[in-house]
Amino acid sequence: MERDDYVFMKIRDATTAINQKVNLIGVVVEFGFPKKTSGTDCFCKLKIVDESHPKAGIWVNVFAPTMEMLPHVGLAGDIIQLSRVMMKTFKQEIYAVFNKKFSSFALYKGKDDEDFVPYQYSSRFCQREQDKEFIAGLRRWLVDFKFEEGSDNFSFLREIKEGARVNLACKILHTSEINKDELMLYVWDGTDTPPASIHKKLEEERDNQLALQLEPFPLSRSILCMFPTVGTVFRVVLDKAMEKYVLHSLKIGEWVKLLDLRCEVNAGLWFGVLKSDTKLQYIPKEDDLILSLESKYNERLSLQWGRLPYWCFPWHSRLTDVDADADHAPFLTLMDVLTYSEVTAKFKCVARVVASFPWRAEDFRSPSGIYRIRFTLEDPTARIHAYVYGEDGERLFDGYPSVDDLRKKRDKLLGLAGSNNQQESENAPRNPPWVQICLKSYYLDKQKPWETRNYRIFGTQIVS
Repeated sequence: MERDDYVFMKIRDATTAINQKVNLIGVVVEFGFPKKTSGTDCFCKLKIVDESHPKAGIWVNVFAPTMEMLPHVGLAGDIIQLSRVMMKTFKQEIYAVFNKKFSSFALYKGKDDEDFVPYQYSSRFCQREQDKEFIAGLRRWLVDFKFEEGSDNFSFLREIKEGARVNLACKILHTSEINKDELMLYVWDGTDTPPASIHKKLEEERDNQLALQLEPFPLSRSILCMFPTVGTVFRVVLDKAMEKYVLHSLKIGEWVKLLDLRCEVNAGLWFGVLKSDTKLQYIPKEDDLILSLESKYNERLSLQWGRLPYWCFPWHSRLTDVDADADHAPFLTLMDVLTYSEVTAKFKCVARVVASFPWRAEDFRSPSGIYRIRFTLEDPTARIHAYVYGEDGERLFDGYPSVDDLRKKRDKLLGLAGSNNQQESENAPRNPPWVQICLKSYYLDKQKPWETRNYRIFGTQIVS
């Protein structure tokens, strides 16, 4: 028997109405991104809850002829009204199916809105005065609603592994189109991604240098200055075809949980891949999970050594020393360096030296004997090029040692495994140690100081 279109069932009651058409109204707490089916339809799924079924909720599978006709949830926590959806069960899981031939939907903003006009609705939807009472009731319930999940159901960025799929609770900082067919999200949780080994050959620095960032061009200083300077800003890549179905759901400054996100490494840089089977989950700002993440971040900032990379604890390696006048200066991150308010300044950082150009120790000095090297430094917040020139090179390498001694110092700095075969050593994977380094910033063009800003290593020595 088909149920009256004017009656909304509680979700708990609907779970007993298998193989019947029902009308539901609920809060969207999780949703997947749209994708094509193996046939001609498009598909998405979303999870809804109400006061009768606030913890488990139920999934709704939605089919439509085009992507545009699927529900595009503006924000998890919004309200969806569903008419004539079929209740089904498969492998003990109960769910609802939206059929493009007879079902309808309407989407409304959540608890922070008083409007009763849907921001999206299907062609079969017919609005009724009685609907307002149900929407208002759900909004009142949402004020105190708390979606509870176990704390073991998500990963910190510091816990990710290459090739693994994770549930990541994160804050969305920025979105950017990085090329014609690809978009990138920038997310953050206050923790540091693990250091990755560098598998690129040293000699490739000549023609194909190690990238400073995943995107083709660096972000502007104005954008970088909006990012936190502690904790990794994690890049998440998504297909441009998903743009209009995804970006509206990902609000800058919002905390979300990205479910089933794949983690990868490219040239030692971590990134996530958002696919059509990745889901987005509702995390309100007052949620205990978010409060805990923000509290841990604030606690880290309050610690004397809180800006040190998480992975160098209990302390950085003893491979380098810095001059006495810098010894008691506070450590800063490379993002601190990039976003510092003045063009010229001096800094002390703990970083890894992940690349060198020139790469051969015998080329570290010019024919006239002057040191001129470009190192690539990284910490969990950024990568930069830092130059060594003249007397700073003399300080770094303790004078003018032999080529063999220079090579040994280089290998230690870059984390190259020792080998009697020079070529094998230079082509081996690199796992550089965390070392303390003094940096100074300078500019090349007085008319364009920020555009021509560079960094130079000084006051630092490799100790035997």
